[in-house]
Amino acid sequence: MSNFAIREEFYLNEQPFKIISGAIHYFRVVPEYWEHRLKLLKNMGCNTVETYVAWNQHEPKKGQYVFSDALDLRRFIQLADSLGLKVILRPSPYICAEFEFGGLPAWLLKDRHMRVRSTYPPFMERVRLYYRELFKEVIDLQITSGGPIILMQVENEYGGYGSEKKYLQELVTMMKENGVTVPLVTSDGPWGDMLENGSLQESALPTVNCGSAIPEHFDRLAAFKQKKGPLMVMEYWIGWFDAWQDKKHHTTDVKSSVESLEEILKRGSVNFYMFHGGTNFGFMNGANYYGKLLPDTTSYDYDAPLNEYGEQTEKYKAFKEVIARYSDPILEEEIMPIPRIHSGEIQVKEEVSLFNTLDTLAKKIDSTYPLTMEDLDQNYGYTFYSSSIGAAREVNDFRLIDVADRAQIFINQTLIATKYDQEMEGNIVFTLTEPKNQLGILVENMGRVNYSVTMDQQRKGISGGIVVNGAFQTNWSQYSLSLEDPTLIDFSREWIPDTPTFSRFVFELEESGDTFIDMSKWGKGVVFVNGFNLGRYWNVRPQQKLYIPGPKLKVGVNELIIFETEGVSQKSIQLSSQPDHLNGIK
Repeated sequence: MSNFAIREEFYLNEQPFKIISGAIHYFRVVPEYWEHRLKLLKNMGCNTVETYVAWNQHEPKKGQYVFSDALDLRRFIQLADSLGLKVILRPSPYICAEFEFGGLPAWLLKDRHMRVRSTYPPFMERVRLYYRELFKEVIDLQITSGGPIILMQVENEYGGYGSEKKYLQELVTMMKENGVTVPLVTSDGPWGDMLENGSLQESALPTVNCGSAIPEHFDRLAAFKQKKGPLMVMEYWIGWFDAWQDKKHHTTDVKSSVESLEEILKRGSVNFYMFHGGTNFGFMNGANYYGKLLPDTTSYDYDAPLNEYGEQTEKYKAFKEVIARYSDPILEEEIMPIPRIHSGEIQVKEEVSLFNTLDTLAKKIDSTYPLTMEDLDQNYGYTFYSSSIGAAREVNDFRLIDVADRAQIFINQTLIATKYDQEMEGNIVFTLTEPKNQLGILVENMGRVNYSVTMDQQRKGISGGIVVNGAFQTNWSQYSLSLEDPTLIDFSREWIPDTPTFSRFVFELEESGDTFIDMSKWGKGVVFVNGFNLGRYWNVRPQQKLYIPGPKLKVGVNELIIFETEGVSQKSIQLSSQPDHLNGIK
């Protein structure tokens, strides 16, 4: 039986082993393409694949666990094993990963006292229950049981969040109680107190995350370690992620990336973050907050060696040449590119205004004061709030108090203002002209912050209230628009121009393949293909096209539904074989 050990170096079956790994997040890639991406990883010269495990995907509702289909982690690991790849598994409750709430379930925040990533008992109890289910799926896939998993990680970049060693140690204890026997690692930035805060040197090997200055960071890691052992960059950042409103797609220089890779491999082991970034499908993009909200785009291309839609980049070829000098040659398999299709123009078939299908999409919930998404047991999407605002008069003081993240304000179904992030609490002045007037507020959760110290303050919707002429408005109706089931939209009802709209397109395909939908003429919203939520679009760039993986289409009749919040829905769409970057956008 195989074995893996950490001594002065990594040892596989008693022989020194240099880990050359690449990150692929199974939850960001359709499962039909897992094998394709893993084969390309191996062909670049990697001997290992690394993946996070996203808790919020596997326990979408409290106590309901999912490990099948697109979330079949076990199958992903077994596919890697069948290709001769080893696996680094990072099953920590928190993953960051520019993923919604750093992979933590949003329902944790229904507890107003919640302290995530701590020994707060209700948090640790949910981790304990989750681990009990998670490790059942993978425990026999460890190398100690004949499987491919050689390392597991304790938490993730905890040194950039807290310093509670008891919390880290309790996670180690839980992992071992659930049968983890492979060596453990931690990974932290090499700056400030991060290594000191996030490491458990008696239980786990410290590693670093960085994208440059490798000799300096390796020296820091070597000096920090209490006993001699291998040096590893657990996340070698060979690119970066994009946020909405960035001026351009982030890229890194190939030459400097190659130089840093050489510096890593001369002294230690590496895991490329990312080898293949994939896509933030649905509402699963994360966000950062550094003075302002920075929600991530749907594309998680990351300027990786394998781009969002699985094609080799210049980095792929350059890294392959470097890796060949540090590993045994592999017998390459010819891997055919994924075919693409171009549909041409498709005309809209049906349209309906959000206001006219609210009651089919969600059950109305009434309350004296507005409720948060978490209060409504809603994790993602939009919430529509409605209240009778009274008779005709001047409103000189209208303020949104503690509302996240973006709010569109309607009077009698007419948009009067849009508020976003820092501008949310500014005053609005307007005139009510009808004998009776209805206030509506469509609030969008743009993605919970996935990193740093604001994670406990990520409740969405309306947390404070709405002030009207100096007093809190009361008596509200709420509609939770998670949009999990687009079949609930009633297209037989009326469409009202210049309002949030659902548009339905129907088209036939003679063949299936990858394609891209151009959203540059639309405003903001989400796209569904055959019921699958592709993710968000927004005309602020840097992303203007959404990637549609071929397996989400079918030969024959297909349905595409667009929820457009800005009232600028178009009468046609086009599916193109050309992605963003070939049109000068990325």
